[in-house]
Amino acid sequence: MRGDWIFRGKRFSFLIGKRTAAVTLGLFAAAILLVILCTGIGSTFITPVDVVKTVFGVGSDMHETIIRSLRLPRIIIAVLVGAALAVSGAILQGVVRNSLASPDIIGITNGATLGAVAFFFYLSDKASIAWLPVSAMAGAFGAAFLVYTFAWKKGVSPLRLVLIGIGLSAAMSSLSYMMLITGPIVIANKALTFMTGSIYGVSWEKDVYPLLPWMLVLLPLVFFYARHLNIQELGDDVASGAGSAVQRHRLMLIALSVALAGAAVAIGGAIAFIGLLAPHMARKLVGPSFGGVLPVSALLGAMILLLADLAGRTLFVPLDIPAGVFTAAIGAPFFVYLLYRSRAR
Repeated sequence: MRGDWIFRGKRFSFLIGKRTAAVTLGLFAAAILLVILCTGIGSTFITPVDVVKTVFGVGSDMHETIIRSLRLPRIIIAVLVGAALAVSGAILQGVVRNSLASPDIIGITNGATLGAVAFFFYLSDKASIAWLPVSAMAGAFGAAFLVYTFAWKKGVSPLRLVLIGIGLSAAMSSLSYMMLITGPIVIANKALTFMTGSIYGVSWEKDVYPLLPWMLVLLPLVFFYARHLNIQELGDDVASGAGSAVQRHRLMLIALSVALAGAAVAIGGAIAFIGLLAPHMARKLVGPSFGGVLPVSALLGAMILLLADLAGRTLFVPLDIPAGVFTAAIGAPFFVYLLYRSRAR
């Protein structure tokens, strides 16, 4: 299936496989249905029909309050954060050419977490909580800068990037836990909730509106760069021979991945393994081409986090378990399986 896109008078052509288009449309429909179902499930059950009517402004006043004020911001944040983490992981796996790569593995998530924990312990009594996402983003970009700098040796090889990322990730995680142990218990509880990964208590003004512009800008940019990801997977020599500016494109792709992961972690906390799970599932469904992997990963990541958050807020009522607990419970065994399969080859 071929299409053309005209931008500023220039024509860009693109190819979409029939299977990829069918899977993407099917997952999009499934994601919409899951959003409606998750919005209706809670202490007060609301039927899917009433959910749709309320969203379009023709529902009852009670449903209006429950959905628009309480549930819908949480649902939208789950979709945005899950999609951002999944696409970030897909980018890293393409750049590093390693299926084990994800924002959690190479230190981006732990860098953002360290920035957030540092804010809780050193700035929470001096600055508004609105600065927490800025601190988390600074931590993510700081971690990425250190990883890229230490990995640089006449260019950045994927293997060095992963090994140095794993080491720095462990170091930043240790610093975060050191602050938890030595700090006041009240602040430590807040920081621990963030480190676990939770979208509890989100709101339109504090969370949805700040995150939405990032997604509207970054996701189209990533899809535009999909062809460079495909070339990067061929290896540096082949990519250079094909005329690709390997290091420049690699730096740009890593920056996009860091921005997506940092924005997601800044709002949702350190939700683990979505960036590992979703791209693997996407490749199974649509093959290795990133023109299909990226949108399918985004949809799968959104659905995974929606289901994890639904389980967290309904299975152990009245407790609200952080969604990161469930993603880690699924992702950790999957990571071990990938390690075992890689060893067996």
